[in-house]
Amino acid sequence: MGNWVVIAEYYSDTYRTEFICRGQETKDQALKVLRAALHTYSPSKNIVEKRRHVYRFADQESYLVVIKGRLTEWECTLRIAELISDSTNPAVAERAQMDDDAAERADGPQDRIPPGY
Repeated sequence: MGNWVVIAEYYSDTYRTEFICRGQETKDQALKVLRAALHTYSPSKNIVEKRRHVYRFADQESYLVVIKGRLTEWECTLRIAELISDSTNPAVAERAQMDDDAAERADGPQDRIPPGY
């Protein structure tokens, strides 16, 4: 079973990642939520929106949203991501579950539970 999320990444005093939606089972479901959020998502800080521009990145799975307010302009990137240990792609999920020795030799990313937990 897949575990897809829709996230917003932006800078507001510090770099932040905010989960818009979690637990989507398929990439298509996550993309649908992402595309709906493009026109409604606003930052957790108050901004009076006057205009919104949405830019699509070439991968078509991430977007730059620029909101022009009364006094400020705010940018964020909205994108989807998959939890690799829950990937529906067996090769990705298998690599994510490798033990520490095998993980060091592997060439892809892995989820990891620190020793003692």
